[in-house]
Amino acid sequence: MSEWTWEYEGYDPAGERLRESLCTLGNGCFATRGAVPESRAGLVHYPATYAAGVYNRLESAVAGRRVVNEDLVNLPNWLLLRFRPRFADGSAGPWFSPDTCRPLDHRHSLDLRRAVLTRTFRFRDDEAGVLGVEQVRLVHMADPHLAALRTVFTAEEWSGEIEVESVLDGDVTNGNVHRYRSLDRRHLVRVRTGASAADVTWLSCRTSASDIGIGMAARTVAAGRPPTASELRPSHRRAVHRLVVPVAPGRPAVVDRTVALHTSRDRAISDPLGAALDRVATAADFPALVDSHAAAWARLWRGADIQVPGEAGRVLRLHLFHVLQTLSPHTADLDAGVPARGLHGEAYRGHVFWDELFVLPYLNLHFPEVSRALLDYRHRRLPQACRAARAAGRAGAMYPWQSGSDGREETQQLHLNPRSGRWLPDDSRLQHHVGSAIAYNVWQYCEATGDTEYLHTKGAEMLLQIARFWADSAEPAPGTGRYRIRGVVGPDEYHDRYPDAARPGLDDNAYTNVTAAWVLGRALDLVRRLPAWRRQELFERIGLDGGELPKWEEVSRRLRVPFHQGVISQFDGYGDLAELDWDAYRTRYPSIRRLDRILEAEGDSVNRYQASKQADVLMLGYLFSSAELRALFHRLGYDVDEEVWHRTVDYYLRRTSHGSTLSGLVHGLVLARARRAEAWSYVHEALEADIADIQGGTTGEGIHLGAMAGTLDLVQRGLTGLETREDALFLDPVPLPALSEYGFSLRYRGHWGIGVRRRSGQLEIRVPDSEESPIRVVLADRAVSIAPGETCTLVLPED
Repeated sequence: MSEWTWEYEGYDPAGERLRESLCTLGNGCFATRGAVPESRAGLVHYPATYAAGVYNRLESAVAGRRVVNEDLVNLPNWLLLRFRPRFADGSAGPWFSPDTCRPLDHRHSLDLRRAVLTRTFRFRDDEAGVLGVEQVRLVHMADPHLAALRTVFTAEEWSGEIEVESVLDGDVTNGNVHRYRSLDRRHLVRVRTGASAADVTWLSCRTSASDIGIGMAARTVAAGRPPTASELRPSHRRAVHRLVVPVAPGRPAVVDRTVALHTSRDRAISDPLGAALDRVATAADFPALVDSHAAAWARLWRGADIQVPGEAGRVLRLHLFHVLQTLSPHTADLDAGVPARGLHGEAYRGHVFWDELFVLPYLNLHFPEVSRALLDYRHRRLPQACRAARAAGRAGAMYPWQSGSDGREETQQLHLNPRSGRWLPDDSRLQHHVGSAIAYNVWQYCEATGDTEYLHTKGAEMLLQIARFWADSAEPAPGTGRYRIRGVVGPDEYHDRYPDAARPGLDDNAYTNVTAAWVLGRALDLVRRLPAWRRQELFERIGLDGGELPKWEEVSRRLRVPFHQGVISQFDGYGDLAELDWDAYRTRYPSIRRLDRILEAEGDSVNRYQASKQADVLMLGYLFSSAELRALFHRLGYDVDEEVWHRTVDYYLRRTSHGSTLSGLVHGLVLARARRAEAWSYVHEALEADIADIQGGTTGEGIHLGAMAGTLDLVQRGLTGLETREDALFLDPVPLPALSEYGFSLRYRGHWGIGVRRRSGQLEIRVPDSEESPIRVVLADRAVSIAPGETCTLVLPED
């Protein structure tokens, strides 16, 4: 395979779901999984199409309770195309299926440069002979409402006809995640089908509760040679176009299918079906669509590509490909957040968690307009977050752990442990640290872009309301002069209550408290920085009394951080928990990543042990540089030097099961600075997380978008030590032997295409010619100014 190509040889039913996720094609508005076109959803295949922000809510009976869940909706299947040979007597063979007729020479090739998926295979029909098939598909990046599929049939030493059925299938449900199978999964209602021309079929429907209209139209033509028969067969929930095309040696048959998809959430349309019919009627032919699609991707790659030699570079490019398919420049026109599993599957129900914390640092310096749109998604839901805070008896904004259509808390009330088969209470909604992640993203976006207009308006509203929530959540601890934040869950997620406690929640989670203190400090800085008229206007708009600010200042300096055995405690009482016999569990189970499920199935609870799912305290080292972290603790009245931090890193490394794909990513970046010799194993795990499906089946339910974007940021920010602050690029490169050479480009403060390249102990920075001001680059031992059109080569100190 080349550095731009991913190939899958042979047909492997057991690996089909994984390949479908990794071969998903999308354009930021919608995406379609890489299922074989002739398949329908079942135990092996799962064809599905998802549109950003299209959710629906259903009620189900679970464990004797009525629960409501909102899901990213599986839309009608536009991809379905099946075929079979026809014989001279008018009879036909069976419809081809790789599950009943084993294909020969089966191969999928994903071309990352042009974003097309090509499938080639041959199969032998007992009566007709061998038929070669090539299928090429795309989801158009230039026109975000189009997709296309070309199928080429080549007969080997026989002549005859191929019968083809091109189908728009509205008889679909949400069935990608097996553990959701007992829930209500049918989201589409009022399905209608029809035909508008000799070669166009259509389908329209609506979501049952959110009432989003969906219009889909398909134009199917036999390119080059007219079909011997063509028939449109609209039926209940399916629109079928049947063609019969001649085929002979040296005279292949080509069937092109162009599909348009619109929803009622789209702008500048009258109705979804009418828009889909208009768009498909005027769409170019397949070769022209490929050309314009490839040209759009070429523009994306010029501004986003990352160059790293070897296999790591290939994986990073695949990760970037999937990030851009989920969050492209088209996303800037949508009201959509960052779905944790991309537009690739139904795990986590397509909800928005805190994953933008790992995504925006990359996007800020490549596609800042997309970052701004993702922050706007949060700003539009600020009123809902304020209502949630009031309902909880708090001031400010309490953002939900899981968000969907309108910003209410979408975290499920129960979750299923597949090991035990039991439905258990889900208290992860107590992860209020998601608010700090949003505030961090606002600040980092504005630092990277210089977008003071956003910082002083929407950004300020979010930042101050989140700060307000933390200040009101902090309770005085009598006799200590400290404040506490109680009843929360940290990023670890395993621990949601104290052993045998009746109520969920933990006290003084270190990550929550330190990031809350950071939010309060940044909010105070912003208030001081705002022009007086804007400050007054902002205070009036959000109803903020200036008398609240002294408490913000006090809480930002006096929040409690617990310690034990000379290390930072994950939460108050963590050091009192029992130690787990890690060796025993590693011996008994092939994988202990989901240790919580293992212990619950044994009748035990992970809440009893010093065992973490993923980085919690160590997330602080992911977000903040060493100097900034020391300053944060100093502001809180604690002395956390390098020795204390390294001791803390060592402590939690021995007590983490890495049950999240984010864990290896965070540990890799932290160790690159704390214990470099061990960093690569975690970086390698982060790179392999999805392509090797290290969690055993989860990638088939959707890629892990935060982990994929985070590996890009690991190179861009982790290895370079890149920080955007004080109107400068701060760099503190880390030598990691396995990734000693790399290059990428940045957009920064009006400069498009700043080139950064490291090789042979040197860091080269190239600023393209423009009318912009010079940029200031600061290293630990020097600062330089680089004017547009100049290249600066910096010799790095020996490690």
